[in-house]
This record gives sequence, structure tokens and C-alpha cells, in this order.
Amino acid sequence: MSKELEVVIRTLVAILVLFFLTKMLGKRQVSQLSLFEYITGITIGSITAYVSLDLDTNWHLGVIALVVWVLVSIGVDYLQLKSKTMRDLIDGKPRILIKSGKILEDNLKKERVTSDDLMMQLRKKNVFLAADVEFAVMEPNGDIDVLLMRENQPLTPKHLGIKVAPGVASQAVIMDGKVIGEPLAAAGFSREWLKTELDKIGVSIENVFLGQVDGYGQLYVDLFDDMLKVPKPQLKAVLFATLKKCEADLELFSLGTKNEQAKQMYEQCATKLQKTITELTPLLHR
Repeated sequence: MSKELEVVIRTLVAILVLFFLTKMLGKRQVSQLSLFEYITGITIGSITAYVSLDLDTNWHLGVIALVVWVLVSIGVDYLQLKSKTMRDLIDGKPRILIKSGKILEDNLKKERVTSDDLMMQLRKKNVFLAADVEFAVMEPNGDIDVLLMRENQPLTPKHLGIKVAPGVASQAVIMDGKVIGEPLAAAGFSREWLKTELDKIGVSIENVFLGQVDGYGQLYVDLFDDMLKVPKPQLKAVLFATLKKCEADLELFSLGTKNEQAKQMYEQCATKLQKTITELTPLLHR
């Protein structure tokens, strides 16, 4: 066997072994790394390169080394799950860098973070003034999480006493001009319904790059042709306007009649409708 072919075979074997071993390590290994996971990733990469290119040694020894490293990593993960002491020992503890708008210089030195590094991380969180920060904490993986002081936090519907509808997951029902049947059925809709909705906005399925249905049955589409504008669904807005018009009509009927029984009936209906509109407003204004 030629050396070139042997390198190709070794590389393919190393890729397959590394893929399955990485799957065993879990998703965290490819997202946010702790110190030990960082070391493990570097070592596994080095061993994989050794398995691929070092033709003077037995390649199966490299595979054994890979398996051992992965088993050790899994064992460490298990210890971390079971013991807070092990988590603190291996990953380290979070450290407060800013408290009540005051930068803690001693903690910066312990983490070897300069003032420039700190300000860069704050700017990534859309914070440009350290005095606006209630807490800034460096996590074990190196990220810096920021909590603004109350007066600097953005307003939310809760601050204004407004109730909003709970979030509902949307479903991608069209991708690359093709209908995706499973999520469409999971959302409780049929292909005929989807075609009807597309006909309303004058779009064919083949022209849709991505189509999504939200939890309230409204279809949103993105077309292949970015120059074409697709109107946003207006069903909820129309329904809200219709309900408000009905409420206004009932109040008008109540004022316009001289029949006390009819007036009382109109007033009761207007009150009930107003209560219904209040309950539906979080959904209709989503």
C-alpha cells in the first residue's frame, strides 16, 4: 500500500472515530468549553493528527489514546454532576468584576482581565458605562454576564402592567420551495390550508424560500426574490378592529333607544364584549 493511500485511510478512520467520540462527549464540548474541556479538545485534535500522519507507528495506539481521553473526560463530567466541590475545582468559580457600578480591580487582576478587555466585553452587551452596571460576573467559561441597575434596564410589558400572550413555538412548513409535511401536521394544518393561505397573498409554494406558521395560525413567508414585498398577516388586527366596532355599535344602540329593556340588553352585551376584548388583547396584539 502506498503511503499516500495509507494517509487517506488513516485520516478517514480518524475522522469517523473522532466524530463518534465527540458525540459521546455531548454538545457542550463543541459550544462553551471549561478549562478541562479546552485541554481535552486540544489533546484529542493532536492525537487525531498523529493517527493520520505518523506512518512509522501503529495507528491503533492513537485510537486507544483517543478512547482513554474521552473516557477520562466522561468520568470528569460525571464527577462534576455529582459534586459541587469537583465543579469548583475543575471549572472554577464565577467571580464578580463589577458591583454596584464599582469595578473590583483586585478581581480583575486575579482573572488577568485588563480594563480594555472589560470594556470590550461590556460593549458586546450594549453597555458603554461601567457605572450603569449593578453586577458583572465572569463565568467559569470566560463569558462575562452583565446585570444593569434597575433604572437602566429596558422597559418590559410587566413594568407597564401589560399582560402579553405566552410565547408559542413556530413551525417551518416550507423550505426551499417544498412543503415540510411533519411540522405542518404538528401545527394542526393541512396542505390545502397552506395553499389557501398562499393564494391569499398571491404566492406559489415554489417561490417561497422559507415559510413559518406561528402558534396562532398565521403564515409568514420569505421569498426567493428579495425585491418582492409580502404583506404581513392582518387577521388579528382585522379581528380586533371588528370587535371594537361591535362594542361601539352596541354602545351607540344603547344610547339611541328609548326602550329601557333594550337599552339594558345593549349595555350588558357591550360590557361582556368589552371584557372579552380585554382578555383577548394580549393575543391580538402579539
